[in-house]
Amino acid sequence: MAKRRSTVVIGLLGTELDKGMRPERWSRWRPTVAACQHADLRVDRFELLMQERHRALAEQVARDIAEVSPDTTVNLWPIAIADPWDLEEVYGALHDFAREARFRPDDEDYLAHITTGSHVAQISMFLLAESRRIPARLLQTSPPRRDRDGVKPATVEGTYRLIDLDLSRYDRIASRFQRDQDDAIASLKAGIATRSATFNRLIERIELVAARSRAPMLLMGPTGAGKSQLARRVYELRKGRHLVRGEFVDLNCATVRGDAAASMLFGHVKGSYTGALSDRPGLLRKADGGVLFLDEIGELGLDEQAMLLRALEEGVFYPVGSDREARSDFQLIAGTNRDLAVDVSAGRFRDDLLARINLWTFRLPGLRERSEDIDANLDYELERAATSLGTRATFNREARARFLEFATGPEGHWRGNFRDLNAAVTRMVTLAPGGRIDRDVVDEESARLRAHWASFQSGAPERPEPARGDDEVLVAALGREGVEALDRFDRVQLADVLRVCRAAGSLSAAGRVLFAASRARRTSLNDADRLRKYLARFGISWQDLAK
Repeated sequence: MAKRRSTVVIGLLGTELDKGMRPERWSRWRPTVAACQHADLRVDRFELLMQERHRALAEQVARDIAEVSPDTTVNLWPIAIADPWDLEEVYGALHDFAREARFRPDDEDYLAHITTGSHVAQISMFLLAESRRIPARLLQTSPPRRDRDGVKPATVEGTYRLIDLDLSRYDRIASRFQRDQDDAIASLKAGIATRSATFNRLIERIELVAARSRAPMLLMGPTGAGKSQLARRVYELRKGRHLVRGEFVDLNCATVRGDAAASMLFGHVKGSYTGALSDRPGLLRKADGGVLFLDEIGELGLDEQAMLLRALEEGVFYPVGSDREARSDFQLIAGTNRDLAVDVSAGRFRDDLLARINLWTFRLPGLRERSEDIDANLDYELERAATSLGTRATFNREARARFLEFATGPEGHWRGNFRDLNAAVTRMVTLAPGGRIDRDVVDEESARLRAHWASFQSGAPERPEPARGDDEVLVAALGREGVEALDRFDRVQLADVLRVCRAAGSLSAAGRVLFAASRARRTSLNDADRLRKYLARFGISWQDLAK
């Protein structure tokens, strides 16, 4: 015959429900004492958690348990709780108990009494049992009920229930949380049933982080991989769970430069620079309480990076031209298609800002890396095209199979990722005769995509190279890798600036040449500072040029 396991109850002293020193206490229901009065619930040991200032009451309860259940051993376990309504403090104290107690589940059956203590204590006890830090079932006791005529019952032990968190009833509760998580993951994927195991694991991690952390999030991946759409869906998930109260505010940092970038992000005061005709609040203040998405964050200038870092760490910043601090409590999601670590090495990105936004970094794979998902995304893009064009089109079976064979085969380069797929579907829907995409439409689109991708593979440059003279002056300042990282717009402009700087005797002299046309329209004539900031965006200093 198997040896009977001892039953051990773990409970908190109820300073209100358990109180009583006078004889009339026996006429009241006291949950800790009553837990040991049930004929069909034998309690071998009671671990009674109590605060030292209530020791007298705890000792009285222990004596009363000994009177109603002489075979029950009561151990008084002091715990330090100053504020019974402070969740962190109460949970911490009970967690310390769980760590110090020596549980022997093979020999003892544990019951966590959740009727006594503050609501905070009951919640904490539940969480510790649910996480198995206290390997116990829950013991819930209730006072005796009066009959229909209001007559008090003859006994005061009341009733009890044992709740096993591993049983099906709890599983049904837990399954609701799983359904919520599944819905959130589906939302992050825009409802697309993706088959890529790598991508699905990535989205699961993003869902957990989005639900539990306000820290900055960095989304990396090639252009068109879906960073902007994912950032918005992260915001919608957080808002749906009441984790943010403000707006979703986004900016592509590649579209703004210099004073315009600082003004757009941090705002400005009237008259702070030419064209500042009125105060502007800026996107950081607009995102207060919400989410700020900065796509292509690597395009921000070094000055703006420093201001952003302070705003992230301290929640304060100075609008352009203002000596008064502004405040904003926002969560940052950043996007980039660049290797920011390389930019740090080249002096184009601040290492302290990268360290601040690099806590949660997720790399979104390009479409070619998840070709198994093209089929599901094809249906999604058809729906998007139907909404935007106001007309619906479908593939016939042969045409769909033919397009998928091309899209998932070796010819499917998908250089622009989902932007290429969206454009291709939009064109096919527009050209589909009678709303039916047939083989001819697919073949025409496949040929168009082949030609588009071939232009990048046949030796035609993705962006035209600058003139040879420009190339030399840029390489001297940035090195070959630094030049390759520049957009053509920046390469042409920066090359001209560098030639002027080399011919000038000082930073001020170069500034006077470069900003000659605007000098007459500006009240501030600090051209040297303006030029210094421009060069700093590319990690270049005047001292480097003067060598």
